Amino acid sequence: MSYEVIVLGGGRMGSAIAEGLSRARPDVSVLVIQRGAAKAESLARRLAPVEVAEELSADQVGESTSVVLCVKPDQAEGVLRAVALAGVRRVVSVVAGLSCARLEAGLPEGAAVIRAMPNTPAAIGRGVSAMSGGAHCTRADLDWTEGLLQTLGSVVRVPESKMDAVSALSGAMPAYLFLVVEALVEAGVHQGLSREVSSQLVVETLRGSAELLVSSSESPEALRHAVTSPGGLTAAGLRVLESRAVRSAFLEAVASAAERSRQLGR
Repeated sequence: MSYEVIVLGGGRMGSAIAEGLSRARPDVSVLVIQRGAAKAESLARRLAPVEVAEELSADQVGESTSVVLCVKPDQAEGVLRAVALAGVRRVVSVVAGLSCARLEAGLPEGAAVIRAMPNTPAAIGRGVSAMSGGAHCTRADLDWTEGLLQTLGSVVRVPESKMDAVSALSGAMPAYLFLVVEALVEAGVHQGLSREVSSQLVVETLRGSAELLVSSSESPEALRHAVTSPGGLTAAGLRVLESRAVRSAFLEAVASAAERSRQLGR
């Protein structure tokens, strides 16, 4: 039996893509390839009705089959050999740092390659993905991929030259924000709040602030000024953050992550 979409790698992102697609498009046949019998069996129970297999084979691939590559960078080239042998003609890669050109080199001539970078909120359908097409992509390939990624949240198209920046910003951003949440929860505990109350205050404030940003026509700077009274407590807190160069630290963090993405692609 052939499938319309085959997801190679049943980790966090691969599972999110399979679940999102199955939820939004139950008419599309989806197969996840997960090596290891125990892992594959566990994943099959969790992802049902999505099917799971341990190996990719030619009989799973039809003329319209697309593969979504969700493996680690050091595993990608080996997996591509199996993809090429199976005759796949369209590959969507979410592998960090791996360029369209490198992917195309391991596939049959003319195969369409799309590079994409979702982030972990995709697991609940609230992620944001960036995508760019390789040398052999048609408009139909790009439109199909955008439809796939829209099952995970919102989608932007960017030139491939910007994908390392995307990976370092929105790809890694959930981790940056989780670190901020950790620190603020701890700050609340240091001021005498219980950890439960501090966590609720921080998480709900983050949620509300994000929704305010989305719904407001004002800039982040204007919204910050609106809550910062001259000589007030918010101004006192912000003064400490600025003196500790928190803004510069974020700039350096994204720059460092982007450079690491470029290194992974070399």
